[in-house]
Amino acid sequence: MPLIEIADLYYRYKKEQSWILKGVDLEVDSGEFVVIVGHNGSGKSTLAKMLNGLLVPNEGEVLVNGKATSREENIWEIRRQIGMVFQNPDNQLVANIVEEDIAFGPENLGLESAVIKKRVEEALEVVGMNEFRRNAPHNLSGGQKQRIAIAGILAMHPKCLVLDEPTAMLDPVGRKEVMATVKELNQQLGMAVVHITHFMSEALLADRIIVMDQGQIVLEGTPKEIFSQVDEIKKYHLDVPQSTELAFRLSQAGLDIPPDIFNVDELVEKLCYLKSKN
Repeated sequence: MPLIEIADLYYRYKKEQSWILKGVDLEVDSGEFVVIVGHNGSGKSTLAKMLNGLLVPNEGEVLVNGKATSREENIWEIRRQIGMVFQNPDNQLVANIVEEDIAFGPENLGLESAVIKKRVEEALEVVGMNEFRRNAPHNLSGGQKQRIAIAGILAMHPKCLVLDEPTAMLDPVGRKEVMATVKELNQQLGMAVVHITHFMSEALLADRIIVMDQGQIVLEGTPKEIFSQVDEIKKYHLDVPQSTELAFRLSQAGLDIPPDIFNVDELVEKLCYLKSKN
């Protein structure tokens, strides 16, 4: 059984509005890293809020471990399993000391003090923020704040981490810190990740990419399958990784360059090989 199962999902914020989500079908397995991309207004952030019951379908169904998000009696357990991290970490930090902030979630679960302390220590270690445990969150950088927000979710032991553009407000260093943490959670702890982003370099980290447009899933596949379709991606007003874009243009100019090049090293290697043949 999938960890998350979405079937024929429709949603709109007001009855007179057009549908924000239209007939969405999606499954996310335990331990899978899924990235959702789409231009502004495509419905990706609305879909993210569906995953832990912040929003519930007008039509269709969202199941978490077989439990419907539309049933009020399931919400507590669903939100324990699906942790949400949003764009602005300041909106999720509630305490004046880092370790107290991370303890907030477990405390609300009614856990014993010794268990809470252990979870806080583990979460700090995982996100690499142990040395900042006694710091005030407002003194941290944007990337560090977002890692603390993630630690607060980890301390609740979710099965899946849903990130709604968590790096959008960060500088390149902060983005790198956060994505390194997210990838480690997925690879080392086996935690499922659903990551909403408009940075194509982050999408390359995924097992599977979902492309949304006008409330529907229009493309789905591995990074190689998605980004090798440069013309198709651009049709939905999205970019491709810079190395892929350059490789695509060189290929159009007549060079024997494959369409599935995603980083500078691959491109340089291919160009050096072509030069050596001439």
